[in-house]
Amino acid sequence: MKQDTPRSNFTGKLVMLGFGSIGQAILPLVFRHLGVKAAGVRIVKTSEDRSGIAKEFGVEVIATAIHESNWESVLEPLLEEGDFLLNLSVDVSSLALIELCHRRRALYLDTCNEPWRGRYDNPSLPPSQRSNYALREEMLAFGLNHPSGPTAVVTQGANPGLVSSLLKQALLNMAADERLGAPTPGCGQEWAELARRLNVKVIHVAERDTQVCARRKNRDEFANTWSTDAFIDEGLQPAELGWGSHEKHWPGDASRHGFGCDAAIYLNRPGFGTRVRSWTPLEGPYHGLLVTHAESISIADHLTLRKNGAIAYRPTVLYAYHPCDDAVLSVFEIAGKNWKPQHQRRILRDEISSGIDELGVLLMGNAKGAYWYGSRLSIEQARELAPYNNATSLQVAAGILGGMVWALRHPEAGLVEPDDIDHETVLQVAAPYLGEVIGVYGDWTPLQGRSSLFGEEVDRDDPWQFINFRVT
Repeated sequence: MKQDTPRSNFTGKLVMLGFGSIGQAILPLVFRHLGVKAAGVRIVKTSEDRSGIAKEFGVEVIATAIHESNWESVLEPLLEEGDFLLNLSVDVSSLALIELCHRRRALYLDTCNEPWRGRYDNPSLPPSQRSNYALREEMLAFGLNHPSGPTAVVTQGANPGLVSSLLKQALLNMAADERLGAPTPGCGQEWAELARRLNVKVIHVAERDTQVCARRKNRDEFANTWSTDAFIDEGLQPAELGWGSHEKHWPGDASRHGFGCDAAIYLNRPGFGTRVRSWTPLEGPYHGLLVTHAESISIADHLTLRKNGAIAYRPTVLYAYHPCDDAVLSVFEIAGKNWKPQHQRRILRDEISSGIDELGVLLMGNAKGAYWYGSRLSIEQARELAPYNNATSLQVAAGILGGMVWALRHPEAGLVEPDDIDHETVLQVAAPYLGEVIGVYGDWTPLQGRSSLFGEEVDRDDPWQFINFRVT
């Protein structure tokens, strides 16, 4: 284990809501780097901790399911001024928790902006209201109404979260390669201007997970290397992407939201049923799932330039995810059952035999070629670096740790997104847990090697059009 990761001495109490694969992954790092003691940590989860990990660290578990009728009565007595609520749950409203932390003067961080149970699969709600875009607009409205107060970092895991810091470093790397001589941007508009100068038209969060187990997926089982419930939820939401100013071809199944920042669109189909072409250096070309993620919207919004009220520049931003092979089979099974989830769920961790998670940002449009910058972390490295992890969970835990350290150093920042915070701090804290962090140029485009055999509609004049990435 590397010993040079920055430490922060946290003197308050830490309340962890949820203790699934990511909670178990981050707990050892919290003790290692934040200076907390077991007596100052409480875990609130639906049932008793059968993993034995909380007991190993001497942490009290409060076995209570959190829902709309009891969340305040359970959580409010646990939080005082200066404490920290780390929300790793599903089906619990992130906005409600942030409002509670604001009242109690407690810090907050989550990895996903969650609604109360039932919103994602409510047939009475239009697709736009089941989107991450709508959840973000509600969160931003709270931030505007409460411009100051205890820090609340929303959507800060690996992606969303860590990838926003990787993106900023990627832009700086490309600027250095181009010898632009530009200073490090200090605000969102300056980052957007740098991306425009580099002619970045498209940004993918490009991830390929190759971790495998000897025991393969069973029938009627969803297997995955991180939260099965969270992945199913986001996969059954409408596919969403940030919509770039260079796009010329409007998708036939796309819609705008009609409110808010207007930086993103949604497709009238689930992310599990939507595929896009993408590329990572080790995997090469692949088909990824276009599942909705907060970073697709927030990055596009933060990298928007306006002139006289009109959009002058914005890249297209999306998440192109090729999960582990067992998760792919699980998605196919859900699709075959008309989007009805399996009855059994399994997180792949201790039984993984080999593989890596190659997670980064892919920036396209620059004359030097597509540029991928990110983390290559193997299962062997993950096990050496921290217990109770696989490669995927450790990348998430590293992003959480970076966000928590930043929040402790800036306790009065109010509500912030990953795009708002200092990328250097996040990367400095996270880097020892990311394996090889590397930038690679490639000559790949979504038109490379494409055959006209099947008559796909493409735009050969501009390879960076969304129509060329989408698998029809």
